[in-house]
Amino acid sequence: MESFSLDTPLLNLPGYDSQWTVRNAVEGVQIFGGIGSGKTSGSGRMLALKFLSAGFGGLVLTAKPDEKELWQKYCQIAGRTDDLIIVEPQGEHRFNFLDYEISKSKPGVPPTENIVQVLKTVIRASEEKSSGKSDDPFWETALDMLLFNVIDLCNLAYGSVSVQQMYNIAQSLPSPDKKVAQQKTAFDIAMEKARQKVSPQIDRWENQLPTERLEEIKRNDFLYNEAASNDIPDARSMMLIDQFFMNTFYNLSDKTRSTIEFSFTGFLFGLMRDPVYSLFCSGDSTFSPEDCERGKIIILNLPVKVYHKIGRDCQIMFKYIWQRAMEKRDLKASDRPVFLWADEAQNFLHEHDPDYQATARSSRIATVYISQNLPNYHANMGGSKSDFKVKSFLGTLATKIFHANADIETNRYASDLIGDGFFEETSSSETASGQFSVSRSKAIKMDKIVRPEEFTFLKTGGDANRGKVEGYMHLQGNVLPKGLSHIKLVFDQEFKPKTA
Repeated sequence: MESFSLDTPLLNLPGYDSQWTVRNAVEGVQIFGGIGSGKTSGSGRMLALKFLSAGFGGLVLTAKPDEKELWQKYCQIAGRTDDLIIVEPQGEHRFNFLDYEISKSKPGVPPTENIVQVLKTVIRASEEKSSGKSDDPFWETALDMLLFNVIDLCNLAYGSVSVQQMYNIAQSLPSPDKKVAQQKTAFDIAMEKARQKVSPQIDRWENQLPTERLEEIKRNDFLYNEAASNDIPDARSMMLIDQFFMNTFYNLSDKTRSTIEFSFTGFLFGLMRDPVYSLFCSGDSTFSPEDCERGKIIILNLPVKVYHKIGRDCQIMFKYIWQRAMEKRDLKASDRPVFLWADEAQNFLHEHDPDYQATARSSRIATVYISQNLPNYHANMGGSKSDFKVKSFLGTLATKIFHANADIETNRYASDLIGDGFFEETSSSETASGQFSVSRSKAIKMDKIVRPEEFTFLKTGGDANRGKVEGYMHLQGNVLPKGLSHIKLVFDQEFKPKTA
């Protein structure tokens, strides 16, 4: 088995006897830079090529249409073309996320928990981006209960779970304002099938009970239901499903129920439409997250700029599944570092990112998030606590690179992060009354080592700068000598000067 050392150098830091290593990479990287600052073509390109050349596997999320071609070029340069797995419409690869989650459940345990966590994470990420509903604990609990009960009903009625089944059931849930349908709805059919599955189990259970005990508990509905649910797991599931749909959910206010239903069914509706359905909800999977442990690079070519919300949702869904898989992997079997790459990263954040990133180092996961500025994150991590969410998230990324930027908040954040230093200030005065005299004095004062306005003047590459991109790298820990935590770097773009 090929072994990978955390102390393998990836980047020599010029002017210092120091190196940026795999250990630094798996502690996370955040790159900030304004439009045209060279963040993708400068530091982003450099890190991508370093990761690929070092043999990392990885997952690439896409926001822009040209990212697939960009990574194909990176892999060609690094000799990794054969490791590419490109997931795209009309492509050769697909990933059935329900089958995958079911396969990862423990024997004898329904996969409900796994599936609920995946669906809830994506739905909440979407709601958080738009209006911050996720800050309401009641809404969150009600959505959880709906997800659990719809999935449990599918399992109990059909012995399987599919997007179509969940959608059909969720669309036909009973409510006081719905007229009685002349034909059985999808919900009615599922409940009937579930009861048909449970009834023989109850009959066998009754036949095994002593006659006196059976007569005793039958005189008290509470005792009977309690005994049956304790002895028959499916009976307990049926009882909980029935209580939820016919009492709890049925009696919610129209506005609350419709909001919860729409959040769930709206997401499922997006999954049922192609190209998403063909890529993530049907057929046999041709790849899995675990392929990255063997050095594969998975590119989800569903750019947000083209596929909008559903492209974003699907990538968040796979990202979350991938993160959980990488956290659970056995490093004794494979210690290959893997990377998670997201340009325009604000599009792909979800509520578990800070917790995931806090343990990414121990799982050898190198996260690289690229975004223009801090307000992007605030806008996409909505709700009343967005400031704390953003700070918590950024605090888990140990290396930060700041390119040219016109955003005041981001530049101030970078300047504060680099910190203050002592500077010698010289002043002089001159007098000419009676005789000419000059006096000079020196004083020590504290000021920002890199002032916020300096970030607006960094080189941005292109013809004007001969392909040179400047950026400040801030490092966590004792990487640099002399007590420094930052270094100014120059990154080379793939530059071809214009000819006359």
